[in-house]
Amino acid sequence: MKKYVLQRIVQLIPILIGITFLSFAMMRIAGSDAIYELYGDKGAVSQEIIDAKRAELGLDQPFLTQYLAWLGGFLTGDMGISYISGRDVFQTFISKLPATLLLTALSIAVTVLISIPLGVLAALRHDRWIDYLLRIFSFIGNSLPNFFVALLLMQLFAIRFSLFPVIADGVNLSSAVMPTLTLAIAMSAKYMRQVRATVLEELNKDYVLGAKARGIRGRVIVWKNVLKSSMLTILTLLALSIGSLLGGTAIIESIFMWDGVGKLAVDAITMRDYPLIQAYVVWMALIYVLVNLITDLLYRFLDPRIRLGVQID
Repeated sequence: MKKYVLQRIVQLIPILIGITFLSFAMMRIAGSDAIYELYGDKGAVSQEIIDAKRAELGLDQPFLTQYLAWLGGFLTGDMGISYISGRDVFQTFISKLPATLLLTALSIAVTVLISIPLGVLAALRHDRWIDYLLRIFSFIGNSLPNFFVALLLMQLFAIRFSLFPVIADGVNLSSAVMPTLTLAIAMSAKYMRQVRATVLEELNKDYVLGAKARGIRGRVIVWKNVLKSSMLTILTLLALSIGSLLGGTAIIESIFMWDGVGKLAVDAITMRDYPLIQAYVVWMALIYVLVNLITDLLYRFLDPRIRLGVQID
């Protein structure tokens, strides 16, 4: 186990180097830099001031020199200074994490509470009216884009009934309700269909028929056997969602002005704030590698066949 974990961590090194190099290159291809975004609309600023500022930040250096300078600082624990705010990048990034962590935890919790019971119910009532009704709701939830759902919730809960603020007034539960519902509606619709399909597949397997033949109650079979066997699929879906949510949902955070990592990344990209963008890229790489590693370890815990090296058909 330790050897496997160490191997996965070592694999992270070339991944980080590769994606940071590519992101650095793509930002340069964009054609403008932070100095242009900072002074571009200020016609009174002389070219000498712009050139001096660009030299101060090292933006006049060749591309490879800039990248190696950033990489050297990163390896020594220095992620640089934001070109726009002048603040330490690491401290700026860390300050946005609590908002993203809160939104991620709430969204996943609401999604699980909705999708798993309804998905199991739809599978158990296969081809009955409740199944058709839940599938219709699932189809609608999958069809609606997140930004449209966000606008509907704002119109209903913020403008008409004044239950929640239109935009976030801080990192708190009241401001988190509408972003959480916006994310949970789409994820629940998708997961409910996946849970239904997985549970239906498990219900048709021989071990379920054998358990019924031995007189075991259907409720016990579903919750102790079928759902446990379905957890691998559910866990995979949750791992992917946790990775994307921890990376920040840029559109939703921007609509509700939720001060998280996603909104920070959008602002950094808009202003060509390269150190902040690179910090975001590193964060995303770390998140996906670590989430996948944790998921693989949970696989070994949930499925004895993986622990014992048995081939899964």
